[in-house]
Amino acid sequence: MAALLGACHPGPTVAVTLLVAGLAVAAGQDASGCLLVTAAVLTGQLSVGWSNDAVDAARDTAAGRRAKPLVGGAVGVRAVRAAALTALALCVPLSLAYGTLAGVVHLVGVAAAWLYNLRLKSTVLSWLPYAIGFASLPAFVTLGLPGQPRPVWWVVTAAALVGVGAHLGNVLPDIEADLALGVRGWPQRLGPAAVRLLLPAPLVAATVLLALGGAGALGAVAVTVALITAVGGALLGRRRPRVPFLAAIVVAGADVALLLSQGAALN
Repeated sequence: MAALLGACHPGPTVAVTLLVAGLAVAAGQDASGCLLVTAAVLTGQLSVGWSNDAVDAARDTAAGRRAKPLVGGAVGVRAVRAAALTALALCVPLSLAYGTLAGVVHLVGVAAAWLYNLRLKSTVLSWLPYAIGFASLPAFVTLGLPGQPRPVWWVVTAAALVGVGAHLGNVLPDIEADLALGVRGWPQRLGPAAVRLLLPAPLVAATVLLALGGAGALGAVAVTVALITAVGGALLGRRRPRVPFLAAIVVAGADVALLLSQGAALN
């Protein structure tokens, strides 16, 4: 069981689930709605994480990624694949129970992530599922509120930009290994030097959008932190490939703080 949980990408799964739960609270959703949002997003993220490891098992083994439970032999591909499908089967009714339109939006994001795992990861459109998946999350939260209010455009756009930044930061440390295995997504085609320089752009742009949306003094602080962190991470990434991804997490954290601070402004 521990190995199976380790194959679900627990870090991103927990982070995204907590983020969306926080957004639901900030948007004024009631307790039952918040629980439903959390359950739907958790099962969706579990399905994406498990499907990713199941699909990439052969490539991860070839790359010698022994930290992966599948590569180390602690759990089998069949078990991980079954867990992914089970989580997806639970995600569908949980998402739709929050509201038909909201549920469809969330499921589109989950489907985009699955499409990334199955096909788009190795294409020039590898960034698109990240953009769609992240953009769907604030929309999912707000569309399930009473009256089904439409999410404001700048929140959805900022979320999409954070998704693109997350994609660049996540792929950056593995670009050389990916190319050796024939994975030629958008970042791999750009190369590590170009990705390192590009990474701050979508993250800082997202912060600026959120700040302009009415964050006041906190917005100015967040933009400053985002600029320093993202640019510093890109520069340090020349010697430490993981630093840009950690910087992306910090900037994303600033974005989350802006979102949560605005509460009802999410819709």
